[in-house]
Amino acid sequence: MPFGLIRWLRAAIRPAAGSAAVAAALWVGAAHAKDIAVTPVPGAPTIHIGAYDIGELGYAAEEFFVAGEATSYATPGPLAPDGRWQAAPAGHAAYKTRLIVLRPKDAARFNGTVAVEWLNVSGGLDAPADWLMAHREFVREGYAYVMVSAQKVGVEGGPSLGADMSLKKTNPARYGGLSHPGDAFAYDIFSDAGRLVRRTGQGAIMGPLVPKRVLAAGESQSAHFMTTYVNAIDPLAKVYDGFLIHSRFAGAAPLDGRSMMGGQATDMPGAVKFRPDLRVPVLTVITETDLVGAARSGYFAARQPDTERLRVWEVPGTAHADNYTVQVAPIDTGSAPLDSIVAAYAPTSSLMGQKLAKPINFAPQHHYVVEAAFSSLDRWVRTGRPPAKAPRIQLSDGSPPALVLDANGLAKGGIRTPWVDVPIARTSGVGNGGNIMASLFGSGEVFDAATVARLYPGGKADYLRRFGSALDSAIRAGFILAADRREILELAAAMYPQADLSH
Repeated sequence: MPFGLIRWLRAAIRPAAGSAAVAAALWVGAAHAKDIAVTPVPGAPTIHIGAYDIGELGYAAEEFFVAGEATSYATPGPLAPDGRWQAAPAGHAAYKTRLIVLRPKDAARFNGTVAVEWLNVSGGLDAPADWLMAHREFVREGYAYVMVSAQKVGVEGGPSLGADMSLKKTNPARYGGLSHPGDAFAYDIFSDAGRLVRRTGQGAIMGPLVPKRVLAAGESQSAHFMTTYVNAIDPLAKVYDGFLIHSRFAGAAPLDGRSMMGGQATDMPGAVKFRPDLRVPVLTVITETDLVGAARSGYFAARQPDTERLRVWEVPGTAHADNYTVQVAPIDTGSAPLDSIVAAYAPTSSLMGQKLAKPINFAPQHHYVVEAAFSSLDRWVRTGRPPAKAPRIQLSDGSPPALVLDANGLAKGGIRTPWVDVPIARTSGVGNGGNIMASLFGSGEVFDAATVARLYPGGKADYLRRFGSALDSAIRAGFILAADRREILELAAAMYPQADLSH
């Protein structure tokens, strides 16, 4: 999860106004002879999707309570590191949780794709990490977006890195009737969400929209659950058309409902690959922090080659969470003033009330590459054309391995972007220690005047010429979207040091 969201979301989130009384439940049939009750809930949902009015972006936000019977799963033996897990139904329990649907008000804007996010609960509350990271692309292209309170912590509370900000704790009048039987059932709850996305007629949650593709997404802890879902559940459920798995470490979530917090799942394999016989496309985005490890063992231990249905994008110069996560995303509507965006990217060493040794990572590429990842996955599912293959970030031969750095202190290899090939700062997924929060936000250091002058003897014009060339290379490679080109160039010009350092 972007753990720095914890304090920001606590401060920003507001319980929805209005009564807990809702319209009569609508019932729709589901797979496996199940019924899923769908109850529209008037009023604003309790979640923070940004410090802007989603309606002003041409989107409607609707909340639904969904209730049914979920299945848990088990495997006949220990889980193997290769991810080829054979799961079978193990038990059943009633549940009642909530979904949030964000959709274009104008159905003509809908591009046919619905992204379904497994909300992240590492901070003790539901956090829409991937919506925050890539919402600009979703709104620009007319995706619909569904957020699922899949885990017990988000509904009932439980082990987390933050205080209990669960739905029933923060807004009992609205959410007091929800009931989650535990994370062993979270996988099937997430399957039910995907099934409901495809429903039409009575009980439909997508309004007038008729989805053509349904993608699944999850970040950090949610990415670990999504890894387990892909390996164990997807071969049975066959609900989603593709998966975007964002910022996972080496491991995966347990099937039996034990928490990933506090070391309660010690019998899980330390490193888990994606199963070799994937049913549908999977694209995973890995930052430097994820690769070499911070809170958990680094993804390097689970590395595997790309296949017909797997793409792995490792992004140098990035951290698990960064300035975009906590400062830029809340105001980034696509029309926010440039000076406001630049100010939000400004280096800061303050994080959740603590002063760090170095500024947290402030590089923009994480956000832009994740946007490109969603676009590439959508195209892959839509047309069969796979995303570009990316080189891996270079690591040393040590144990554990370390990033191999260039002369500017930036990681070699991986997806090349102008922020690492034409830098004015050194950004990394590592470099701030002391506690888990600091380690997850990486570090950043603006180059001094002498370094900038040495790198760009022709001053700002020299820098922007080289930056633009590197940007166009990244766009041609498919790792940044052409739709973001103009904005990126404007940001580059505004972020260059104010003085012309060539004189």
